[in-house]
Amino acid sequence: MSVSRRVELSVGLRNFARAGEGSGLVEDLVARTVALDDLGVDRVVVSDHVVFGSDLSDYGDPSVGGLRGGVQPTGPDGDWLEPLTLAAFLAAGTERIRLSTGIIVAGLRRPVVLAKTVATLDRLSRGRIDLGVGVGWQRAEYEAAGLEFSDRGALLDGTLRTCVELWTGEAVELSGASGPVVVQSRPAPFHGSVPIWVSGSVSGPVVRRTARFGVGWIPWGRALDEPEAGLRSFRSALATELEAAEVEGWVTPLTAAGDLRAAASIRVPPPDRTTALASTVRSSLQRVPALVAAGFDDLRLSVAPSAVPFVETVAEVLAQLDGVVDR
Repeated sequence: MSVSRRVELSVGLRNFARAGEGSGLVEDLVARTVALDDLGVDRVVVSDHVVFGSDLSDYGDPSVGGLRGGVQPTGPDGDWLEPLTLAAFLAAGTERIRLSTGIIVAGLRRPVVLAKTVATLDRLSRGRIDLGVGVGWQRAEYEAAGLEFSDRGALLDGTLRTCVELWTGEAVELSGASGPVVVQSRPAPFHGSVPIWVSGSVSGPVVRRTARFGVGWIPWGRALDEPEAGLRSFRSALATELEAAEVEGWVTPLTAAGDLRAAASIRVPPPDRTTALASTVRSSLQRVPALVAAGFDDLRLSVAPSAVPFVETVAEVLAQLDGVVDR
């Protein structure tokens, strides 16, 4: 079933910095989040890494989950704030704005502890948490956690299954070290569950994961180059998976949501000396009508780190969007 939704604006925040450049990182994140909350931005998004190995070349290798041509932004010795801890800190100083991971490598965390942490964070924020998840790209990160990199898809699926089950607050049977164990975890999230956004390419495991656990999709890989075509392919594959889920008796979050949420990436570069901010923003938003028509309803904005001033750039984006889409 297709439903009509307003188009939301999410803003990516850099919760990381190169070595020696992290002074003021926390203060900057707090100031920006409070300002975006006041502006009416729907969501801020922060990302995740727990540790880094010395070889970061896989970030640019699509065969292991990287992004073709991508370069890891900090080096192995950069600062990288843990996203759930940061979200709790930001929630305390804001009233309305949603707080999202985009993404967290959820399979690195013990599932029952992650379920408790996210439910607590959701309660503290009065239901303002979105959990964006993905498998990640870095073998060293899994090995440092004592996990097999080749098992990352299954690890993520098992983690999400445990979270969704425990978030009901009811007694559930989990696989324990010596056999099945029946447990409960309370409090449940503020609205009964936490929205899960699955990141990945248009592939069987990602589509299946979204059908079972997700309400939204964060495109990755080739789907970033041709987003409209990617979303059409993803929706087609998703319909098949949802039919299979119904036959198998799965009650999925998408059943209640009615339709897939989808995030589209928008980037505003720094204006050059001869171009006004309004013109730069207008150029960056040229594709928005086509993206919205294709079914994207969450515009995920990244502003160039050197863009000054950041808040005024986002304000200009909001002003121009009001004349283009239904917000």
